[in-house]
Amino acid sequence: MDKRVREQFSYWLNDPYFDDKTKQELLAIRNDEKEVEDRFYKDLTFGTGGLRGVIGAGTNRMNLYVVRKATQGLANYIIRNGDPKKGVAISYDSRRYSDVFAKETALCLAANGIKAYLSDRLRPVPEESFALRYFHCQAGVEITASHNPPEYNGYKVYWEDGAQITPPHDSGIIADVNAVASFDEVKTMSEQDALAQGLLVYFGQEIDDAYMEALKKQIIHPEVIREMADDIRIVYTPFHGAGLVPVTRVLKELGFRHVYVVPEQRDPDPDFTTLEYPNPEDPKAFTLALKLAKEKDADIVLATDPDADRLGVYCRDTKTGEYVGFTGNMSGILIGEYILRERTKTHTMPANPAFVTTIVTTNLARRVAEKYGCHYVETLTGFKYIGEQIHRFEENHSYNYVFGLEESYGCLAGTHSRDKDAPVAVMMLCEAAAFYKKQGLTLWNQMQNIYREYGCYKETQIAVTMKGIEGAEKIKAIMEKIRKKPPKSFAHWKVEEFRDYETGIAKDLETEAEKPTGLPKSNVLYFALDDDAWCCARPSGTEPKIKFYLGVRGTDLSDAAAKCDELTEAVRALI
Repeated sequence: MDKRVREQFSYWLNDPYFDDKTKQELLAIRNDEKEVEDRFYKDLTFGTGGLRGVIGAGTNRMNLYVVRKATQGLANYIIRNGDPKKGVAISYDSRRYSDVFAKETALCLAANGIKAYLSDRLRPVPEESFALRYFHCQAGVEITASHNPPEYNGYKVYWEDGAQITPPHDSGIIADVNAVASFDEVKTMSEQDALAQGLLVYFGQEIDDAYMEALKKQIIHPEVIREMADDIRIVYTPFHGAGLVPVTRVLKELGFRHVYVVPEQRDPDPDFTTLEYPNPEDPKAFTLALKLAKEKDADIVLATDPDADRLGVYCRDTKTGEYVGFTGNMSGILIGEYILRERTKTHTMPANPAFVTTIVTTNLARRVAEKYGCHYVETLTGFKYIGEQIHRFEENHSYNYVFGLEESYGCLAGTHSRDKDAPVAVMMLCEAAAFYKKQGLTLWNQMQNIYREYGCYKETQIAVTMKGIEGAEKIKAIMEKIRKKPPKSFAHWKVEEFRDYETGIAKDLETEAEKPTGLPKSNVLYFALDDDAWCCARPSGTEPKIKFYLGVRGTDLSDAAAKCDELTEAVRALI
């Protein structure tokens, strides 16, 4: 066993700083060298999205000690590079120890003289982003592991613009977190003292009410909702998470009368006992919702992940009577196309409108944006970069953000939040469902109409899990292999441009001309193929995986599916 591992294990096992529960957990694994090594061979990485890891004792695990240490680094950064008087907003979801980690975060900040606004119950990611800006805070923290399995938790950091941290703050905060060399440097205080000194304030109903009003401002056709609300049947599941209260409230206040919540998944449950994986991307997660949908003859089936930033969608196909699953690209485009078209028709589109996506989102987004005269922007993967664009538009008074989406089941209508917002997506999708039902159409009918107009776009991804030290080395080797010898074709598709976002160079493979990618450096490789096809490789920033994204354009559904399968096989050959 490595010397550092032994030393750290002994320190955690014997130092009085650590509680008895932690020590008992470590005693139980002391004879399992591989487990001890995995828990202590490194510190849990504080990356550009914050922390995310398996809950447990150890430096490479999510626990209150690691959370405190990360918060001390954040506090140090705020004191030197921000305004500590503005404070920090803190929220959490339904995961194990989320409330504990949130309070520990607040108390560490308070001990550093930074006012902490702490949510009085679980609240979703988009409402955290909203609350941060509502209180004019310097930063924010959401305790969540998003859609990861139940053994995970995490720590997302936001800056004063309401978006997750981006350059230069991400690298600066990371450096300050890493600079906290010892737990002796970490400050904390009692809840009683923090409250008495005004350094800890709980927030609640006030934020909920303000957030609801902000959501409802995005509605385009309230008259259609009023007319059709009794004819739309909606099944919804919060996957035991934070979406229940905001989603059901906004639908009720808009007038939708037939909203059926999956009873088995209604209440918070950190073990997610009804799910293998609380992810709206997983068809198996919809088993109970689809069962209820058939019983209630529902038009649409909706699911939000535990922190309610992602939305999964199924819609009934009237021809077959079955429910059709939508990818994040499909539901995002359905919402975005509806907003752009109807805002154009009703003359409510702002001047210089902007439509923002990421480099791994469907190419159909560009086509839709172009039709409605929207400035189109692509960012690196991660909604934080979309949120960053909103701030830039406001700073330089260049464009007005209207809509943004990413392929991973997240989108945002409006600028009340700066992260993907499942409650506003639910609201807009239900408005669209009412609008189309008035015309005798389902959401699936409208999706087919979009395909007929623009071409049938289909996307997929390949995710390969490689855990531990060996896995990290394998992922690195795969990326280097592709980087050093990029393919010139994938099956029958010709590579027109190869972009290496780590070097910042995009190369035309026909002319060999090079130009800057125009985006920040990141370990991402992108291949632009002919016929509007593409593929992209990147290591996950939150999980021990390497991901390959790809997309094609077909003439119809079957043609697109065949092309997608063909390109998938060609990409798999790289692994």
